[in-house]
Amino acid sequence: MSSLSSSVRPGLSGEIRTTALLAAPLVAGHVSTGLIGFIDNVLAGHHSTTTLASVTIGTALWWLPMMIPIGTLLSVPPSVSQLDGAGRRGEIGALFRQALWLALGLGVLLFAFLTFIPHALAPMGMAPEIIPGARDFLHGIRWGVFALTLFFCMRYMAEGLHWTLPTMLISAGSLLVLLPIGYVLTFGKLGFPEMGAGGLGIASAIMLWIEAIAFAVVLWKAKRFADLKLFERFDPPNWPTIRGLLATGLPIGVTVLMEGSLFIVTALLIGRLGEVPAAAHQIAINLSALCFMIPMGLAEATTVRVGHSLGRNDLHGVRRAAAAGYAIVLGTQLVSGIVLFSASDFLVGFYTADAAVATLAASLLLYAAAFQFPDGIQVLSAGALRGLKDTKVPMLLAALAYWGIGMPLGAGLGLGWGPKGMWIGLIAGLTVASVLLCTRFVRSSHPRRIAERAARQAPQAPALQAEA
Repeated sequence: MSSLSSSVRPGLSGEIRTTALLAAPLVAGHVSTGLIGFIDNVLAGHHSTTTLASVTIGTALWWLPMMIPIGTLLSVPPSVSQLDGAGRRGEIGALFRQALWLALGLGVLLFAFLTFIPHALAPMGMAPEIIPGARDFLHGIRWGVFALTLFFCMRYMAEGLHWTLPTMLISAGSLLVLLPIGYVLTFGKLGFPEMGAGGLGIASAIMLWIEAIAFAVVLWKAKRFADLKLFERFDPPNWPTIRGLLATGLPIGVTVLMEGSLFIVTALLIGRLGEVPAAAHQIAINLSALCFMIPMGLAEATTVRVGHSLGRNDLHGVRRAAAAGYAIVLGTQLVSGIVLFSASDFLVGFYTADAAVATLAASLLLYAAAFQFPDGIQVLSAGALRGLKDTKVPMLLAALAYWGIGMPLGAGLGLGWGPKGMWIGLIAGLTVASVLLCTRFVRSSHPRRIAERAARQAPQAPALQAEA
């Protein structure tokens, strides 16, 4: 690697504008993805409380394993952005084709998991009335696994090159597919049988394939990527390259799983309490997830900006890119917290007319408002660390915060306080993670440590290697 420089770049205000412009389509795309869950839950809630509870458990068991491939493929944006920043754009096409192989392999593992996990619902202690719908939902949505992993692979490649508009447009367009198909299959319209939760699973799988095909067409036709020759030839798997992506990405996948599984296992534990607590939790967590889409998009933009600064050897730019992300996320989380706190009853009203479910869900939203700041800070810090390809230590820090503190505390308090006790555990885990990951970025982004890491990796291809 060439000697590192710290040349003067545009100031923080300019970086904030650049990050905001890059992140806006990502946030819109993530919000559209979150609205997919919103549509599923609204349709399920108006079908019946049992259907909503079934979709709660089915969604949890769908996203629990999906965290690994989605997180692992997050190795693509920093790899691409560092190649681009270093003037090695010609290597991106070959890297992308290997990432597609990785996406397919991860899809195979996930399809197998979703095929067999429904058999574990009864031994897990799920309420008997929830099990049939959850099983049908999983059996339907599993056919969209390969579409989802391929979609994220293509999406992350485009985002690594600062092109985020397709993510927004395709994700938003998917809502126009899911709503009518989901309604028809759930309620049995236009001659189709009434399928309840199973219909939502099938509708979601159809939507995922439409998204993946649309993104492939966009990349194939895009003039801005013509020089990359993304689909020019067929490349067999190149195991050293795939291992390089895994070395960086698998710790990211585990880190994402650590956080996501905290929420998902909480949902599964609440599911043991019956359909009313499960349905109320699903409403509150779905609204929280919608809010989370904003800092998630900002984190992905920060990953790209940090990685690009690192690739062009701009040491001061690395921290400036992260500072811009932190500045924006503090403002967005303030707004999210105020909305959840002040409009809880109004928001819950979109989901259900069941008074017991609505009352409990509104009370849980107050806890959701409380963790907006730590949630935003921890995901932004994780994104900045990904830009540095610092992934292994953050994985351990996340495991400590979420499973060493958050889950034990939540499970213990849940024994006496029910869902509210478990949500206190969520707050604790996110708060600890925000402190640990932010501290880690401050340490890892010191110019001396970046220079040391670069020197260790000098003989290697930096875009395909994990940090030492």
